[in-house]
Parts: sequence; C-alpha cells; structure tokens
Amino acid sequence: MIINLHRRKLLKYGAIAIAGAITYPAWVKAGEFVRVNKPSADFHPDVEIELTQNVADIAIFEGQKTRVWKVTGKLVKGPSETVDNNEGTYLAPTLRLKKGQKVRLILNNNLPAQSILHWHGLHVPANMDGNPMYAINEGESYIYEFEIRNRAGTYWYHAHTHGVTARQVYSGLAGLFIVSDEQEQALNLPSGDYDVPLVIQDRSFDTDNQLSYSSHMMQRMQGFLGEQIFINGRPDFVLPVATHAYRLRLLNGSNSRVYKLAWDDDTPVTVIGVDGGLLECPEQHSYVMLAPGERLELWMDFSGRAVGSELTLRSIPFAAATHGMGMMGGQGMMGGGMGMGGHGRGGMMGGMGMMSVSPLPPGSDYPVLKFRVTKKEQGNNALPKVLTPITALRMKDAQNAANPKTITLSMRHMSALLNGRSYLMNDIQPDEMIPVNTLQLIEFDNGFSMGMHGMMMDMPHPMHLHGEQFQIVKREMNSGAQENYQTVAAGFVDNGWKDVVLVMPGEKVTILKPFNDFKGTFMVHCHNLEHEDMGMMRDLLVK
Repeated sequence: MIINLHRRKLLKYGAIAIAGAITYPAWVKAGEFVRVNKPSADFHPDVEIELTQNVADIAIFEGQKTRVWKVTGKLVKGPSETVDNNEGTYLAPTLRLKKGQKVRLILNNNLPAQSILHWHGLHVPANMDGNPMYAINEGESYIYEFEIRNRAGTYWYHAHTHGVTARQVYSGLAGLFIVSDEQEQALNLPSGDYDVPLVIQDRSFDTDNQLSYSSHMMQRMQGFLGEQIFINGRPDFVLPVATHAYRLRLLNGSNSRVYKLAWDDDTPVTVIGVDGGLLECPEQHSYVMLAPGERLELWMDFSGRAVGSELTLRSIPFAAATHGMGMMGGQGMMGGGMGMGGHGRGGMMGGMGMMSVSPLPPGSDYPVLKFRVTKKEQGNNALPKVLTPITALRMKDAQNAANPKTITLSMRHMSALLNGRSYLMNDIQPDEMIPVNTLQLIEFDNGFSMGMHGMMMDMPHPMHLHGEQFQIVKREMNSGAQENYQTVAAGFVDNGWKDVVLVMPGEKVTILKPFNDFKGTFMVHCHNLEHEDMGMMRDLLVK
C-alpha cells in the first residue's frame, strides 16, 4: 500500500491511536517524568532558538508543490550564523553551536500529530534527549535547556515520536546540529564555502509530486527504500567547487538505506571525522560504509583538477547489506540503479513477496552526488597529519568487564526485537538498568552466537545509543557470513567517537560506552527507522 503523505488526517489519527496506547512505568509516575513547557528561571542561555513545526508546501519539482512537514527556526538570542533555515527545501534548519554554550530550544508543534525532537549524538539530560514519552500534541510546546558538552562534530536532530518516527523524519523533521570548539578551530581546516554539509536521503513521489511512503509489512521489515537520491533536500544535486580542499560533512539521513561510498575515479576516500567529531589522524579507504544515522567527514582536494571536470561519489555494489529476508547475496550485487535523474513516481513500492522493486535496490551501483569544478583559485589548506587527541577507553575499566551486557538483534514473526523484546514504555527490565557514572562493555549480537546467518530475517542493523558516545572495541563475524562480509569489511571507520554502529548479519560488535553525569531514561534502538517503529528499541534506565 502506498500512502500519499498529503493525506494529513491519516497521519493525525494514526498518531492519536498510538498516543492513546501509551502508559508510563511506575518510576515515571512517581515523579521523574517532567514534560518541560516553560523556561527555567535559573537557566541563563547564551543562545535561544524557537523551532516551529508546520505543514508546508515546497517547490521540489516543476508543477505542483510538495506537501511536507517543515521546521522553521527563529533566532531569539545568539550569533547571527546560528540558524540556517534551508529555505526552499524540506530540511529542518541547520544549527551551528559552540562547545560550552548554554542553549534554550523552544519547540512549537503546529502539526496534526504528536511530535518530539531527539538531539542525536548530544550528551544532554534525559528529559532533554527527546524520549518518545515526552511527545507533545498539536498546539503544545516543549522547552529544551542544556549546555553543549560535546566536542566539535557533525551531529543532527530528528523526530522521535513512538511508532511514527520513520514517517515523520521522511516528511521533513530532521536537520543538522554542527558543533565547533577551539581545538578544531586551531587546525585550520577548510571553512566557510569550503566546509560543506551534505545530507543524503532517498525519496519517492507520486504523479502529483507528493511524497509517497509504503506501509506494506514486507517493506517495513526491510526498511523504506526511496526511488531517488536527494542531497540537502534536492534531487539531481550537483555541487560546484573550486580548485581547493573541501571538508565534506556527510549525514546518512535515509530511513534505512546503507551506502558504500567511493569516488568514481578510484581516488582514495580520505576520512577526517566520524559521528563524534574528528579522528586522531586522517584515514584512507578505497570505500566507506555509511549507515542510517551515521556521519562521516571527508577531505577532498580539488586543486589538481581542471575547470569543467566532474567527480562523482557513488554507492558501489555490495552483498552483505541486502535486506532480502533469507536472500543474502541475492539482490545485493545487482548493478545499474536508476541514477540521479529519472524522477521516480511511486510505482510498486512494497512490491510482492519479499523482493524489493526499488529502482535503487540495496547494494546496487548508483550515483549519489556529483561535484563539478567551476573555478580556479589560488591558495589552499593542507591536510593535517594529526587532528585531535582521543583518549582510548579501556576494557578493564568497565564496571561489567567480566560480564558484558549482550543485546541480541532479531527479526521474527513480523517483529523487530532487542533481547527478544519489543518496545514498551512501561517495561524497563532489571538487565536494562545501568549505574550512573560507569563505563559499560556492550555487545550487539546479530546472529553471531546463534549461528542464524542464512535463516529468515538476515538483515543489517545500525544500532544507536542515546546519551554519551561510545568507542568500538572489536568486530567478530560468524564463519558462515564471511563471503558477504568481505564486500563491506574494508569500509568501516571504527576509530573515534561513535553513536551509531552498523552490525552486519552474523556479526557481533563490542563497544565501550560511558554513562556519565545524567540519570534517567535513555534509549537503544536500530536506526533503520522502520525497525525502530516496529519495536526494535528499548529504554535503558541510568540510576
């Protein structure tokens, strides 16, 4: 079934039905749950921003405008460059903040549904994190107040409303949150016009230029796959560049699509940053993997290229991330997707049986973003050999070093589960309680221990933990999944601070995560947003 997102009432009533089913755990009822709807008298912000969510019509294609859900920002207090509203696109404002700033963000919800925003990757108090329990109704406001504690990096924010996150993000409720600090500024990295945020998404449209979204169960199980790639809210995107070095900040803002990115002329991909900011040193890869919710910062120097030349960043073939249930390695190596033109028209999304019929099948070969050299310039930035120091977390310092916390990932009986459980707001179990100010050793097990590879529901899962960021310790792969795994293994950038990690079928990934400073409920979930909405999410109570 294709849902035309112009039909507002369907979303409204769907959200109300979900909201009506929400109950709260005993500890929440006892007083820890506080929905913030007025400013704190003792909080004195350096920056204040009002974010208003409205239904809007945006001109994306010729002809009829596209109905979207648009966030508009108003800077109440702070530097003038803080808010960029991305006029003319469905993207939410890009926010630029500095480490140490105290920020007040006022969210006004004028949408015909409940909504709440999550500050993805930011280390903030539990009631500022955007847990679905804090969702506000149409006509209500939520006030976030927190200090920017994160190091410089490319973070983002998006809707996090229980059961409808995927649809709300798809409709437009997502934007970048870029943090800078003195350490980063001392490196003399490309800045201004040479520091370019790039949000990668996929979308589908009907013949009236309206967003279309599949609600077919099999499509939800694999995750939504759009028919056309969008960059910064625009189709057929070409970025004009000068003969200069660029800092390219990539966000995979797609609901479920995994990208294997490489330059079309085989230039090595130079990575300088990940989810939580800059690496210690630049890394070079022949290709890089970018899962939903992940960010990568690339260095690309166009200084040796001729004016008029072009370079394309492509997603190249891979087998291991095929979403086809029990069909690993099947569609995943199919080549020749539709490309950046072609204006997909909603056709057969959802399809028959378990086959994806997207013009851009997962794991296929298609262009993502084209760069065109349009002018010659003198002067350039040099790539630093050393970026920023990172203190490595140690396994021996984990509070549970002798007994790692295992989170099993599974898809069965049309359900998406963590440790065999679906998401419930009133269901925090003893093994989901974590002492505050501890370092935890956590294992994400996607069929590694059970030998599940090759069975029904072999799927990759980009796992996200709210709150403070983590470090990846190791990856282990089930022997039965090695052949597919080798098509992606060289593309993982596992150094630095992370908040999303892609866990492949048959794989176990071990991480070290601090739970410092803040008590309360934080979340762990799959960032395939359809999986999240199906219940592949749990609360963690830090106490």
